[in-house]
Amino acid sequence: MTDSTTIFGLHAVRTLLQQRPERAALLILQKGREDARIAEVLRLAQSKGIKTELRDSKELDRLAGDERHQGVCLQIRSVGVLGEGALDDLLDSTKGAPFLLVLDGVQDPHNLGACLRTADAAGVTAVIVPKDRAAGLSAIVRKVASGAAETVPLIQVTNLARTLRWLKERDIWIVGTDDQAEHSLYASKLTGPLAVVLGAEGTGLRRLTRENCDALVSIPMRGVVESLNVSVATGVLLYEAVRQRQ
Repeated sequence: MTDSTTIFGLHAVRTLLQQRPERAALLILQKGREDARIAEVLRLAQSKGIKTELRDSKELDRLAGDERHQGVCLQIRSVGVLGEGALDDLLDSTKGAPFLLVLDGVQDPHNLGACLRTADAAGVTAVIVPKDRAAGLSAIVRKVASGAAETVPLIQVTNLARTLRWLKERDIWIVGTDDQAEHSLYASKLTGPLAVVLGAEGTGLRRLTRENCDALVSIPMRGVVESLNVSVATGVLLYEAVRQRQ
């Protein structure tokens, strides 16, 4: 652990205090704000021996980057994202068939946070993103993820196409999404060792990413809109995989 960061919001802070209390350095509560949920977070921090300070609302606004903090911020010892070298160890230690989410250049931190939250709910092994031209693990991402950023490994890779080829060598089936794909996700195999790949907002999958997928699938669109937000599409894809894997 080489640096620190701040997470905020009641759910994200409570989740970290419950699941990774060793990473918590300082709990900061808004002065004069008292309610049952903040009292619960305070009791939890005190039970873990975590230092607590009261500060005015402007200071919490600054720490949270003017995002909605709900009167609570937590400074944590950040492990940051994992490098691609960690992926090999992670797959070796995974019990059962790996279930991966690959995001090809998602740049909106709110979308990345929402994808992490859905990945956690669906039981995804890890989320893989490229290092360049993609959102990283910021405080906003952690807030939107509602604790999932502390439970789902986020792995940054230098060359996404190379990583996909390496995953195929490990017998992981790579399924990408494409609005023009011939086959619907509902008619596609999403069981066994699997990596689901979604593209960036607006542009979709890059050419090399698409070429390294074993299959391309589409989400049926019955209305007038042409595509879904990437975080919504992630939920649709992951939960169809969950249904098939049950």
